[in-house]
Amino acid sequence: MFRFEDPLYLYLLALLPLLWLLHLYAHRRQRRQLKEFGDPSLTATLTENVSPARKNIKFWLIMAAVALLIIMLARPQLGSRISNESRQGIEAIIAMDISNSMMAKDVAPSRLEKSKMLVENMVDHFSDDKVGLIVFAGDAFVQLPITTDYVSAKMFMQNISPSLIATQGTDIAAAIRLAINSFTLDDTAGKAIILITDGEDHEGGATQAAAEAKDHGINVFILGVGSPQGAPVPTADGGYMTDNSGETVMSRLNEQMCREIAEEGAGTYIHVDNTSQAQEKLDQEIAKLQKGEINSVVYSEYDEQYQAVGLIVLLLLIIEACLLERKSKLFRRIKIFK
Repeated sequence: MFRFEDPLYLYLLALLPLLWLLHLYAHRRQRRQLKEFGDPSLTATLTENVSPARKNIKFWLIMAAVALLIIMLARPQLGSRISNESRQGIEAIIAMDISNSMMAKDVAPSRLEKSKMLVENMVDHFSDDKVGLIVFAGDAFVQLPITTDYVSAKMFMQNISPSLIATQGTDIAAAIRLAINSFTLDDTAGKAIILITDGEDHEGGATQAAAEAKDHGINVFILGVGSPQGAPVPTADGGYMTDNSGETVMSRLNEQMCREIAEEGAGTYIHVDNTSQAQEKLDQEIAKLQKGEINSVVYSEYDEQYQAVGLIVLLLLIIEACLLERKSKLFRRIKIFK
C-alpha cells in the first residue's frame, strides 16, 4: 500500500505551471530581443550553434527535479518494515480486579473505570518498557501478553468489564501466580506486578503468592481502589446487590489485606481515591526499578521511500548540468530528415 506521510507538501506542485509560464514568457522575450538586435538572418548565423531542443530538455529536467523534490518532502511510503530494537526499560504486568464489587461508585466514576484511567495514564508514561495485562475475579486469565505495543494495551483496556469472567469472586493469589509466569526470561530488567483491587480476597493465599513473586525477583505493588467506608454494588437492572437476608451488600476496601500483600511482595501499597496522588506515587515507585536491556520487535506498516526519489533527483540534476545548450560537433552535420 502506498501513501504520503505529509501530503500537504503536494500542494506545492501547483507552482509548476507557474514556472512553465515564466519560462515561456522568458523564451518569447528573448526571441523578441533577438529580432530587435539585428537582421534575423544575421542573428540566425550567430546563434547557429545554439540548440533550442537542448535548452528545452534542460528546462524540463529541472522541472522534473523540482516536482520530485516536492514529492520527496511529502515522504512517500510503501509496504511494511519490521525492525528489532534494544531498549533500556522494565517489565510490568498489570493485574486488574474485574469482580462485581469493582463496579461500586465510592470512587468516581466507579472503581473499575477509575482503574482503567489509572492504567491508561501509566501506559502513557511508558516509553521503553514492556507491559502485560491480566484480568481476574474468581479466576484469572491473560488479556494481553507482555509487549511494547502500548496502543494495543490501551485498546484492550476499553473492553474490560466483569462480564469477561463468568466465575465471580476475587482470587488474588491466582492473579499473582499467573503474572509470575507471564514475564519473559530476561533477568536484567526490573519486574513488577501492579495489582489493582479492592482487597476483597475470597480465596486466600494472596500473601503467600506475593512472597513467591518476591523470591522470583518481582516486586508486587498494590493499588487499593475504593474507601474503607464502602459503597453498594450496582446490578444490571439498576438496583444494588443484596445478601440472602435482603440487605444491601456494602463493598469495602480491605486496606489491611492490601498492605500485607505489598509487604510480602517487597512492593508498596497505594490507596486510590478521587485525587491524582496515587498516579504520581505509582510513577515514582516504578521509576525506582532497575532498567535492563529489552529486545523488542517494532512493526511499521509503512517503509520510507524518499531515498529512492532523492537518487532520481540527483541523477536528473547531474544530467542537466552535463547537457550543454550548444550543439554537439559530432552530431551537428548529421541531418537524418533532410
